[in-house]
Amino acid sequence: MLVVDIINKKRLGKELSYKELDFAFNGYLEGKVKDYQMSALLMAICINGMEDEEIYALTKIFIDSGDILDFGDEFGILVDKHSTGGIGDKTTLVIGPIVASCGVPVVKMSGRGLGYTGGTIDKLESIPGFKVNLTDEKILRQLRKIGLVSSAQTANLTPLDKVIYALRDVTGTVSSIPLIASSIMSKKIAAGADKILIDIKVGKGALLKTKEEAKKLSELMIKIGGFYQREVRCVISDMNTPLGYAVGNALEVLEAIDVLKGKEYGNPFVDLCIDLSVDMISMGKGVSKQDAKLMVLESLNKGRAYQKFLELVREQGGDLTKMEVSSKKQKIKAEKSGVIKKIDALEVGMLSVKLGAGRIDKEDKIDHGVGVRLHKLVGETVEKGEVIATLYVKEKVDSSLYEKIFVIE
Repeated sequence: MLVVDIINKKRLGKELSYKELDFAFNGYLEGKVKDYQMSALLMAICINGMEDEEIYALTKIFIDSGDILDFGDEFGILVDKHSTGGIGDKTTLVIGPIVASCGVPVVKMSGRGLGYTGGTIDKLESIPGFKVNLTDEKILRQLRKIGLVSSAQTANLTPLDKVIYALRDVTGTVSSIPLIASSIMSKKIAAGADKILIDIKVGKGALLKTKEEAKKLSELMIKIGGFYQREVRCVISDMNTPLGYAVGNALEVLEAIDVLKGKEYGNPFVDLCIDLSVDMISMGKGVSKQDAKLMVLESLNKGRAYQKFLELVREQGGDLTKMEVSSKKQKIKAEKSGVIKKIDALEVGMLSVKLGAGRIDKEDKIDHGVGVRLHKLVGETVEKGEVIATLYVKEKVDSSLYEKIFVIE
């Protein structure tokens, strides 16, 4: 079997067998298939798609490439949540503590940023000392102790997905629906989740640009869940506008802390965090959404969610007192008075990458202290000359990099 034949077969839009997929993908993991060959295969998949049987096969190949965590019945129903990624999407930092503080154990295994969309692991690493690489034994101990774990994929958990994930990021193959579905579902199943909530972002700042694509991905992940006897719920949420006020790793952690402290209410980011938490608790406890929402609001109002976040940081070695954002700032001012009609998520995301908050190449190191802090959201009134955003930079940037972000009318 030759990998070039497999590439050509998929280039021609033909269905690949389990053996062909296994040969190519595990060959890449073992170093027998080169970066440029796997890049070509990923692009062929991105262009021509995959049949359901191919997707089930690839998901299984990802799962079987490493260990599978099995928590048995010790913790009851484990509910996991995943977002397909967006600009300013720090929901995991808020949701995990809320749900765990309400008595539903959460083991959240996250990834790094893909393209201009941020990754939870990069955000957590902006907390000095925070350890994201945990052993299976540490995960189990921490789950027993505080009911909440937030880590990178363990070394032996879907290692194949890990290397493919990094390659997709820099080869223009991030937005392939079959690859997204196989990646997400393999990690969730291998991580021991009984029930899975997927937040599918759609819009300019997301991997998926249309609701039709989002619905297709939703249906596909529910199918994969059924194949593996897992309940999967999908929520489709907007990503034409950045989520919340902060875009950038440390900035997003600080915003999440403000939400957990109850300092921010009534904006789309907080509303989404509450809605997703409600879904997870409803699934985990088998209660109505109405009852679950009462639990969520009580946890936030009484500070239990914030205390759970502090427990998480402490258990994983982080020190919030040492968090830093860049001391160099650059202000964006309104060019005229009016109402903000649009804040372009894609423009903000691309700007954050250029500032150093994301990766262009898979070997790039992230600057955790740079990013964008919005001061106004869509629908708010501004006066000419008013500061509407602050950039946290390493060095001053040209205004051409942000002149398309805001539309004021």
